[in-house]
Amino acid sequence: MSIYPSVRIVEIAQIKGGKRLPAGASLVSEDTGHPYVRGRDIRNGAIRCDEPVFITEDVHQQLRRYTIAEGDVCITIVGNIGDVGITPRSLHNANLTENAVKLVQLRDDCDGHFLAYALLSPHAQAQMKLSAAGAAQPKLGIYKVEQIEVAYPPLATQRRIASILSAYDDLIENNTRRIAILEEMARRIYEEWFVRFRFPGHEQVKMVESELGLIPEGWTVQPLGNLLEHHIGGGWGEESESEDFPVAAYVIRGTDIPDVRVSALGRSPLRHHKESNFRTRKLQPKDIVFEVSGGSKDQPVGRAVLLTHRLFQSVDQPIICASFCRLVRANQKVILPELLQLHFERIYENREIMKYQTQSTGITNFKFTVFLEKEMVLVPPSNLQEYFSKSVLPLYDLASTLGAKNTNLRATRDLLLPKLISGELDVSTLPEPEEAIAA
Repeated sequence: MSIYPSVRIVEIAQIKGGKRLPAGASLVSEDTGHPYVRGRDIRNGAIRCDEPVFITEDVHQQLRRYTIAEGDVCITIVGNIGDVGITPRSLHNANLTENAVKLVQLRDDCDGHFLAYALLSPHAQAQMKLSAAGAAQPKLGIYKVEQIEVAYPPLATQRRIASILSAYDDLIENNTRRIAILEEMARRIYEEWFVRFRFPGHEQVKMVESELGLIPEGWTVQPLGNLLEHHIGGGWGEESESEDFPVAAYVIRGTDIPDVRVSALGRSPLRHHKESNFRTRKLQPKDIVFEVSGGSKDQPVGRAVLLTHRLFQSVDQPIICASFCRLVRANQKVILPELLQLHFERIYENREIMKYQTQSTGITNFKFTVFLEKEMVLVPPSNLQEYFSKSVLPLYDLASTLGAKNTNLRATRDLLLPKLISGELDVSTLPEPEEAIAA
Protein backbone atom coordinates (compact mmCIF):
# COMPACT_ATOMS: atom_id res chain seq x y z
CA MET A 1 0.00 0.00 0.00
CA SER A 2 1.09 3.57 -0.61
CA ILE A 3 0.87 6.55 1.72
CA TYR A 4 0.15 8.66 -1.33
CA PRO A 5 -3.26 8.99 -3.00
CA SER A 6 -3.76 7.03 -6.22
CA VAL A 7 -5.06 8.10 -9.62
CA ARG A 8 -6.08 6.25 -12.74
CA ILE A 9 -4.00 6.80 -15.85
CA VAL A 10 -7.01 8.22 -17.69
CA GLU A 11 -7.13 11.05 -15.12
CA ILE A 12 -3.58 12.27 -15.85
CA ALA A 13 -2.80 11.36 -19.46
CA GLN A 14 -4.20 10.53 -22.87
CA ILE A 15 -3.40 7.12 -24.30
CA LYS A 16 -2.59 6.71 -27.98
CA GLY A 17 -1.88 3.43 -29.75
CA GLY A 18 0.92 2.63 -32.16
CA LYS A 19 0.23 1.40 -35.68
CA ARG A 20 0.84 -1.75 -37.68
CA LEU A 21 2.89 -1.35 -40.87
CA PRO A 22 0.74 -0.90 -44.00
CA ALA A 23 0.18 -3.97 -46.17
CA GLY A 24 3.29 -4.71 -48.24
CA ALA A 25 5.55 -2.46 -46.17
CA SER A 26 8.51 -3.86 -44.28
CA LEU A 27 11.22 -2.76 -41.89
CA VAL A 28 14.67 -2.03 -43.30
CA SER A 29 18.12 -2.04 -41.73
CA GLU A 30 19.42 1.04 -43.58
CA ASP A 31 19.13 4.30 -41.66
CA THR A 32 16.35 6.20 -43.45
CA GLY A 33 16.03 8.76 -40.69
CA HIS A 34 12.75 7.17 -39.55
CA PRO A 35 13.42 4.65 -36.76
CA TYR A 36 10.73 2.18 -35.81
CA VAL A 37 10.34 1.29 -32.14
CA ARG A 38 9.34 -2.33 -31.49
CA GLY A 39 8.13 -3.92 -28.28
CA ARG A 40 11.56 -5.45 -27.67
CA ASP A 41 13.09 -1.95 -27.62
CA ILE A 42 11.00 -0.89 -24.60
CA ARG A 43 12.37 -2.23 -21.33
CA ASN A 44 13.68 -1.33 -17.87
CA GLY A 45 12.22 2.19 -18.00
CA ALA A 46 14.03 3.13 -21.21
CA ILE A 47 13.66 2.83 -24.97
CA ARG A 48 16.91 1.59 -26.49
CA CYS A 49 17.23 0.34 -30.06
CA ASP A 50 20.30 -1.89 -29.76
CA GLU A 51 19.56 -3.32 -33.19
CA PRO A 52 17.71 -0.44 -34.88
CA VAL A 53 15.28 -0.88 -37.75
CA PHE A 54 13.70 1.80 -39.93
CA ILE A 55 10.82 2.50 -42.28
CA THR A 56 10.97 4.28 -45.60
CA GLU A 57 9.88 7.89 -46.14
CA ASP A 58 6.62 6.95 -47.84
CA VAL A 59 5.67 4.56 -45.02
CA HIS A 60 6.60 7.20 -42.45
CA GLN A 61 4.25 9.65 -44.15
CA GLN A 62 1.42 7.12 -43.83
CA LEU A 63 2.19 6.59 -40.14
CA ARG A 64 3.12 10.12 -39.12
CA ARG A 65 0.22 10.27 -36.68
CA TYR A 66 1.75 7.36 -34.79
CA THR A 67 5.12 8.82 -33.84
CA ILE A 68 6.50 9.36 -30.36
CA ALA A 69 8.01 12.54 -28.93
CA GLU A 70 10.78 13.09 -26.42
CA GLY A 71 9.40 12.41 -22.96
CA ASP A 72 6.47 10.23 -24.05
CA VAL A 73 5.95 7.25 -21.75
CA CYS A 74 5.46 4.00 -23.73
CA ILE A 75 4.01 0.70 -22.50
CA THR A 76 4.02 -2.65 -24.29
CA ILE A 77 0.54 -4.19 -24.53
CA VAL A 78 1.19 -7.42 -26.47
CA GLY A 79 3.43 -10.35 -25.53
CA ASN A 80 5.65 -9.03 -22.74
CA ILE A 81 2.91 -7.00 -21.10
CA GLY A 82 3.88 -3.91 -19.14
CA ASP A 83 7.40 -3.14 -20.30
CA VAL A 84 7.80 0.61 -19.84
CA GLY A 85 10.16 3.17 -21.36
CA ILE A 86 10.43 6.92 -21.66
CA THR A 87 11.28 8.30 -25.09
CA PRO A 88 14.79 9.80 -25.38
CA ARG A 89 15.65 12.78 -27.56
CA SER A 90 17.36 10.47 -30.09
CA LEU A 91 14.02 8.78 -30.87
CA HIS A 92 11.89 11.92 -31.11
CA ASN A 93 9.51 11.46 -34.07
CA ALA A 94 10.19 7.70 -34.30
CA ASN A 95 7.27 5.48 -35.31
CA LEU A 96 5.71 3.23 -32.67
CA THR A 97 4.70 -0.42 -33.06
CA GLU A 98 1.06 -1.42 -32.70
CA ASN A 99 2.21 -3.60 -29.78
CA ALA A 100 2.65 -0.54 -27.56
CA VAL A 101 0.86 2.62 -26.48
CA LYS A 102 2.12 6.07 -25.55
CA LEU A 103 0.93 8.31 -22.73
CA VAL A 104 0.74 11.93 -23.89
CA GLN A 105 -0.61 15.31 -22.79
CA LEU A 106 0.27 14.66 -19.17
CA ARG A 107 -1.45 16.77 -16.56
CA ASP A 108 0.54 19.79 -15.36
CA ASP A 109 1.15 18.21 -11.96
CA CYS A 110 2.51 14.96 -13.47
CA ASP A 111 6.21 14.30 -14.06
CA GLY A 112 6.73 11.91 -17.00
CA HIS A 113 9.82 10.24 -15.56
CA PHE A 114 8.03 9.61 -12.28
CA LEU A 115 5.04 8.16 -14.16
CA ALA A 116 7.34 5.71 -15.99
CA TYR A 117 8.78 4.52 -12.67
CA ALA A 118 5.33 4.31 -11.08
CA LEU A 119 4.23 2.03 -13.93
CA LEU A 120 7.24 -0.20 -13.19
CA SER A 121 6.17 -0.62 -9.56
CA PRO A 122 4.92 -4.07 -8.49
CA HIS A 123 1.43 -2.64 -7.87
CA ALA A 124 1.05 -1.27 -11.42
CA GLN A 125 2.73 -4.28 -13.02
CA ALA A 126 0.35 -6.66 -11.24
CA GLN A 127 -2.65 -4.71 -12.53
CA MET A 128 -1.39 -4.91 -16.12
CA LYS A 129 -0.65 -8.63 -15.93
CA LEU A 130 -4.04 -9.40 -14.42
CA SER A 131 -5.89 -7.24 -16.97
CA ALA A 132 -4.25 -8.85 -20.02
CA ALA A 133 -6.33 -11.34 -21.98
CA GLY A 134 -5.67 -13.80 -24.80
CA ALA A 135 -4.85 -17.50 -24.88
CA ALA A 136 -2.17 -17.61 -27.57
CA GLN A 137 -0.64 -14.19 -26.86
CA PRO A 138 -1.70 -11.91 -24.01
CA LYS A 139 -2.90 -8.43 -24.94
CA LEU A 140 -3.76 -5.41 -22.84
CA GLY A 141 -6.52 -3.23 -24.25
CA ILE A 142 -6.18 0.55 -24.19
CA TYR A 143 -9.29 0.85 -22.03
CA LYS A 144 -7.58 -1.43 -19.49
CA VAL A 145 -4.48 0.79 -19.50
CA GLU A 146 -6.72 3.76 -18.73
CA GLN A 147 -7.89 2.10 -15.51
CA ILE A 148 -4.43 1.32 -14.10
CA GLU A 149 -3.96 3.03 -10.75
CA VAL A 150 -0.64 4.51 -9.67
CA ALA A 151 0.53 6.27 -6.53
CA TYR A 152 0.44 10.01 -6.99
CA PRO A 153 2.48 12.17 -4.61
CA PRO A 154 2.84 15.96 -5.02
CA LEU A 155 4.82 17.12 -8.06
CA ALA A 156 7.91 18.08 -6.02
CA THR A 157 8.01 14.59 -4.50
CA GLN A 158 7.49 13.01 -7.92
CA ARG A 159 10.50 14.89 -9.25
CA ARG A 160 12.63 13.95 -6.25
CA ILE A 161 11.76 10.26 -6.66
CA ALA A 162 12.45 10.42 -10.39
CA SER A 163 15.83 12.12 -9.82
CA ILE A 164 16.94 9.42 -7.39
CA LEU A 165 15.98 6.54 -9.69
CA SER A 166 17.22 8.33 -12.82
CA ALA A 167 20.68 8.66 -11.28
CA TYR A 168 20.95 4.88 -11.32
CA ASP A 169 19.59 4.61 -14.85
CA ASP A 170 21.92 7.35 -16.13
CA LEU A 171 24.94 5.49 -14.76
CA ILE A 172 23.67 2.23 -16.26
CA GLU A 173 23.29 3.94 -19.64
CA ASN A 174 26.78 5.45 -19.40
CA ASN A 175 28.27 2.04 -18.60
CA THR A 176 26.33 0.52 -21.50
CA ARG A 177 27.81 3.07 -23.91
CA ARG A 178 31.31 2.31 -22.59
CA ILE A 179 30.70 -1.41 -23.12
CA ALA A 180 29.68 -0.75 -26.73
CA ILE A 181 32.90 1.24 -27.30
CA LEU A 182 35.04 -1.55 -25.82
CA GLU A 183 33.33 -4.15 -28.01
CA GLU A 184 33.85 -1.96 -31.07
CA MET A 185 37.56 -1.69 -30.24
CA ALA A 186 37.83 -5.49 -30.10
CA ARG A 187 35.99 -5.79 -33.44
CA ARG A 188 38.36 -3.32 -35.09
CA ILE A 189 41.42 -5.23 -33.89
CA TYR A 190 39.84 -8.42 -35.22
CA GLU A 191 39.16 -6.89 -38.64
CA GLU A 192 42.62 -5.36 -38.84
CA TRP A 193 44.36 -8.66 -38.07
CA PHE A 194 42.06 -11.29 -39.55
CA VAL A 195 40.22 -9.52 -42.38
CA ARG A 196 42.79 -7.02 -43.66
CA PHE A 197 45.69 -9.28 -42.55
CA ARG A 198 47.62 -6.44 -40.93
CA PHE A 199 48.55 -8.48 -37.88
CA PRO A 200 51.88 -8.13 -36.02
CA GLY A 201 54.64 -9.48 -38.25
CA HIS A 202 52.47 -9.64 -41.38
CA GLU A 203 55.28 -8.08 -43.46
CA GLN A 204 57.30 -11.30 -43.20
CA VAL A 205 54.44 -13.65 -44.08
CA LYS A 206 53.82 -14.87 -47.62
CA MET A 207 50.28 -14.82 -49.04
CA VAL A 208 48.94 -18.01 -50.66
CA GLU A 209 45.79 -18.96 -52.56
CA SER A 210 42.82 -20.53 -50.78
CA GLU A 211 39.13 -21.04 -51.42
CA LEU A 212 38.62 -17.69 -49.68
CA GLY A 213 41.20 -15.96 -51.84
CA LEU A 214 44.67 -14.92 -50.74
CA ILE A 215 45.41 -15.73 -47.11
CA PRO A 216 48.64 -15.76 -45.05
CA GLU A 217 50.73 -18.88 -45.37
CA GLY A 218 50.21 -21.25 -42.45
CA TRP A 219 46.57 -20.28 -41.99
CA THR A 220 43.79 -22.77 -42.79
CA VAL A 221 40.23 -22.57 -44.06
CA GLN A 222 37.82 -25.00 -42.40
CA PRO A 223 34.05 -25.55 -42.40
CA LEU A 224 32.41 -24.31 -39.22
CA GLY A 225 31.35 -27.82 -38.21
CA ASN A 226 35.01 -28.90 -37.91
CA LEU A 227 35.65 -26.18 -35.34
CA LEU A 228 32.99 -27.14 -32.82
CA GLU A 229 33.27 -29.40 -29.82
CA HIS A 230 29.53 -29.45 -29.24
CA HIS A 231 26.34 -27.90 -30.58
CA ILE A 232 22.70 -28.57 -29.82
CA GLY A 233 19.32 -26.89 -30.00
CA GLY A 234 17.93 -25.31 -26.84
CA GLY A 235 14.87 -26.14 -24.77
CA TRP A 236 11.94 -24.43 -23.13
CA GLY A 237 10.81 -26.76 -20.34
CA GLU A 238 7.84 -26.02 -18.11
CA GLU A 239 6.89 -23.08 -15.94
CA SER A 240 6.44 -25.18 -12.80
CA GLU A 241 8.62 -27.82 -11.19
CA SER A 242 7.36 -31.41 -11.38
CA GLU A 243 8.67 -34.96 -11.18
CA ASP A 244 9.30 -34.97 -14.94
CA PHE A 245 10.71 -31.42 -14.99
CA PRO A 246 12.81 -31.14 -11.81
CA VAL A 247 15.75 -28.97 -12.93
CA ALA A 248 15.50 -25.20 -12.63
CA ALA A 249 17.49 -23.15 -15.17
CA TYR A 250 17.27 -19.71 -16.71
CA VAL A 251 16.47 -19.69 -20.44
CA ILE A 252 18.18 -17.25 -22.81
CA ARG A 253 15.92 -16.29 -25.72
CA GLY A 254 16.82 -14.34 -28.84
CA THR A 255 15.18 -11.25 -27.30
CA ASP A 256 17.55 -11.53 -24.32
CA ILE A 257 20.73 -11.34 -26.42
CA PRO A 258 21.17 -7.53 -26.05
CA ASP A 259 21.10 -7.90 -22.25
CA VAL A 260 23.38 -10.94 -22.25
CA ARG A 261 25.93 -8.94 -24.28
CA VAL A 262 26.44 -6.81 -21.17
CA SER A 263 26.63 -9.84 -18.85
CA ALA A 264 23.03 -9.56 -17.63
CA LEU A 265 20.21 -12.07 -18.00
CA GLY A 266 17.63 -9.29 -18.18
CA ARG A 267 14.17 -10.83 -18.48
CA SER A 268 15.34 -14.41 -19.16
CA PRO A 269 12.72 -16.61 -17.47
CA LEU A 270 13.48 -19.27 -14.88
CA ARG A 271 11.88 -22.52 -16.05
CA HIS A 272 12.06 -26.24 -15.23
CA HIS A 273 13.53 -28.93 -17.44
CA LYS A 274 13.91 -32.68 -17.84
CA GLU A 275 17.20 -33.93 -16.46
CA SER A 276 18.06 -35.63 -19.76
CA ASN A 277 17.45 -32.45 -21.77
CA PHE A 278 19.27 -30.22 -19.33
CA ARG A 279 22.39 -32.38 -19.17
CA THR A 280 23.38 -31.80 -22.80
CA ARG A 281 22.19 -28.19 -22.93
CA LYS A 282 23.69 -26.69 -19.81
CA LEU A 283 25.65 -23.61 -20.81
CA GLN A 284 29.10 -22.75 -19.53
CA PRO A 285 31.46 -19.75 -19.83
CA LYS A 286 32.83 -19.25 -23.36
CA ASP A 287 29.81 -20.94 -24.94
CA ILE A 288 28.04 -19.05 -27.71
CA VAL A 289 24.25 -18.75 -27.90
CA PHE A 290 23.25 -18.59 -31.57
CA GLU A 291 19.76 -17.51 -32.70
CA VAL A 292 18.20 -19.80 -35.32
CA SER A 293 14.58 -18.64 -35.54
CA GLY A 294 12.65 -15.39 -35.34
CA GLY A 295 13.87 -12.28 -37.13
CA SER A 296 12.08 -10.79 -40.12
CA LYS A 297 12.60 -10.27 -43.82
CA ASP A 298 14.91 -7.34 -43.19
CA GLN A 299 16.24 -8.33 -39.76
CA PRO A 300 18.01 -11.67 -40.23
CA VAL A 301 18.31 -14.36 -37.62
CA GLY A 302 21.82 -15.35 -36.66
CA ARG A 303 22.55 -13.06 -33.75
CA ALA A 304 25.12 -14.58 -31.42
CA VAL A 305 26.50 -13.81 -27.98
CA LEU A 306 29.56 -15.11 -26.14
CA LEU A 307 28.83 -15.95 -22.49
CA THR A 308 31.19 -14.51 -19.89
CA HIS A 309 32.27 -15.85 -16.50
CA ARG A 310 30.65 -12.84 -14.86
CA LEU A 311 27.27 -13.75 -16.31
CA PHE A 312 27.34 -17.06 -14.48
CA GLN A 313 28.61 -15.42 -11.29
CA SER A 314 25.59 -13.11 -11.30
CA VAL A 315 22.93 -15.87 -11.17
CA ASP A 316 21.90 -18.48 -8.64
CA GLN A 317 20.77 -21.14 -11.13
CA PRO A 318 22.27 -22.76 -14.25
CA ILE A 319 21.46 -21.46 -17.73
CA ILE A 320 20.35 -23.00 -21.03
CA CYS A 321 19.24 -21.40 -24.28
CA ALA A 322 15.71 -21.44 -25.65
CA SER A 323 14.34 -23.65 -28.39
CA PHE A 324 14.82 -20.95 -31.04
CA CYS A 325 18.56 -20.81 -30.27
CA ARG A 326 21.49 -23.21 -30.29
CA LEU A 327 24.35 -23.85 -27.94
CA VAL A 328 27.61 -23.52 -29.91
CA ARG A 329 30.81 -24.64 -28.16
CA ALA A 330 34.11 -24.05 -29.92
CA ASN A 331 36.89 -26.63 -29.93
CA GLN A 332 39.43 -24.41 -28.20
CA LYS A 333 42.30 -26.59 -29.37
CA VAL A 334 41.53 -25.31 -32.88
CA ILE A 335 39.91 -21.88 -32.50
CA LEU A 336 39.28 -19.53 -29.62
CA PRO A 337 35.59 -18.78 -28.92
CA GLU A 338 36.30 -15.03 -29.08
CA LEU A 339 37.42 -15.40 -32.70
CA LEU A 340 34.39 -17.50 -33.57
CA GLN A 341 32.02 -14.98 -31.97
CA LEU A 342 33.64 -12.10 -33.89
CA HIS A 343 33.33 -14.10 -37.12
CA PHE A 344 29.61 -14.54 -36.43
CA GLU A 345 29.22 -10.82 -35.72
CA ARG A 346 31.00 -9.89 -38.93
CA ILE A 347 28.88 -12.05 -41.24
CA TYR A 348 25.75 -10.86 -39.44
CA GLU A 349 26.64 -7.20 -39.90
CA ASN A 350 27.54 -7.56 -43.59
CA ARG A 351 24.43 -9.72 -44.16
CA GLU A 352 26.37 -12.70 -45.53
CA ILE A 353 24.44 -14.72 -42.98
CA MET A 354 21.19 -14.18 -44.89
CA LYS A 355 22.08 -16.90 -47.41
CA TYR A 356 21.44 -19.47 -44.66
CA GLN A 357 17.97 -18.29 -43.70
CA THR A 358 14.60 -19.36 -45.00
CA GLN A 359 11.23 -17.63 -44.66
CA SER A 360 8.04 -19.50 -43.80
CA THR A 361 4.73 -18.38 -42.31
CA GLY A 362 6.16 -15.01 -41.33
CA ILE A 363 9.01 -16.47 -39.24
CA THR A 364 12.60 -16.55 -40.42
CA ASN A 365 14.37 -19.85 -39.75
CA PHE A 366 18.04 -20.71 -40.08
CA LYS A 367 19.53 -23.62 -42.03
CA PHE A 368 22.00 -24.56 -39.34
CA THR A 369 23.09 -27.89 -40.84
CA VAL A 370 23.95 -26.15 -44.10
CA PHE A 371 25.70 -23.44 -42.08
CA LEU A 372 27.93 -26.05 -40.43
CA GLU A 373 28.87 -27.55 -43.80
CA LYS A 374 29.15 -24.48 -46.01
CA GLU A 375 30.34 -21.62 -43.79
CA MET A 376 34.12 -21.46 -44.21
CA VAL A 377 36.09 -19.96 -41.34
CA LEU A 378 39.64 -18.68 -41.52
CA VAL A 379 41.75 -20.23 -38.75
CA PRO A 380 44.98 -18.42 -37.84
CA PRO A 381 47.91 -20.19 -36.15
CA SER A 382 47.41 -20.82 -32.45
CA ASN A 383 50.22 -18.49 -31.38
CA LEU A 384 48.58 -15.56 -33.21
CA GLN A 385 45.21 -16.47 -31.72
CA GLU A 386 46.73 -16.39 -28.24
CA TYR A 387 48.39 -13.06 -28.95
CA PHE A 388 45.05 -11.67 -30.10
CA SER A 389 43.34 -13.01 -26.99
CA LYS A 390 45.86 -11.29 -24.74
CA SER A 391 45.42 -8.06 -26.72
CA VAL A 392 41.63 -7.93 -26.40
CA LEU A 393 41.24 -9.64 -23.01
CA PRO A 394 41.56 -6.34 -21.07
CA LEU A 395 38.78 -4.89 -23.26
CA TYR A 396 36.47 -7.82 -22.60
CA ASP A 397 37.34 -7.86 -18.88
CA LEU A 398 36.48 -4.18 -18.50
CA ALA A 399 33.27 -4.62 -20.48
CA SER A 400 32.35 -7.57 -18.26
CA THR A 401 33.14 -5.55 -15.12
CA LEU A 402 30.91 -2.72 -16.32
CA GLY A 403 28.17 -5.24 -17.09
CA ALA A 404 28.41 -6.61 -13.55
CA LYS A 405 28.20 -3.07 -12.16
CA ASN A 406 25.07 -2.51 -14.22
CA THR A 407 23.52 -5.66 -12.78
CA ASN A 408 24.16 -4.38 -9.24
CA LEU A 409 22.93 -0.87 -10.06
CA ARG A 410 19.75 -2.24 -11.61
CA ALA A 411 19.15 -4.51 -8.61
CA THR A 412 19.55 -1.55 -6.23
CA ARG A 413 17.25 0.59 -8.32
CA ASP A 414 14.64 -2.18 -8.43
CA LEU A 415 14.86 -2.50 -4.64
CA LEU A 416 14.44 1.24 -4.12
CA LEU A 417 11.68 1.76 -6.69
CA PRO A 418 8.68 0.23 -4.85
CA LYS A 419 9.78 1.75 -1.54
CA LEU A 420 10.00 5.22 -3.04
CA ILE A 421 6.77 4.95 -5.02
CA SER A 422 4.84 3.72 -1.97
CA GLY A 423 6.34 6.31 0.39
CA GLU A 424 7.94 3.63 2.59
CA LEU A 425 11.15 5.64 2.14
CA ASP A 426 10.79 9.35 2.86
CA VAL A 427 12.63 11.16 0.06
CA SER A 428 13.26 14.18 2.28
CA THR A 429 15.59 12.10 4.45
CA LEU A 430 17.61 10.56 1.60
CA PRO A 431 21.02 11.81 0.43
CA GLU A 432 21.59 13.17 -3.03
CA PRO A 433 21.51 10.36 -5.62
CA GLU A 434 25.18 10.76 -6.55
CA GLU A 435 26.19 10.47 -2.89
CA ALA A 436 24.04 7.38 -2.36
CA ILE A 437 25.48 5.60 -5.41
CA ALA A 438 29.05 6.51 -4.47
CA ALA A 439 28.48 5.11 -1.00
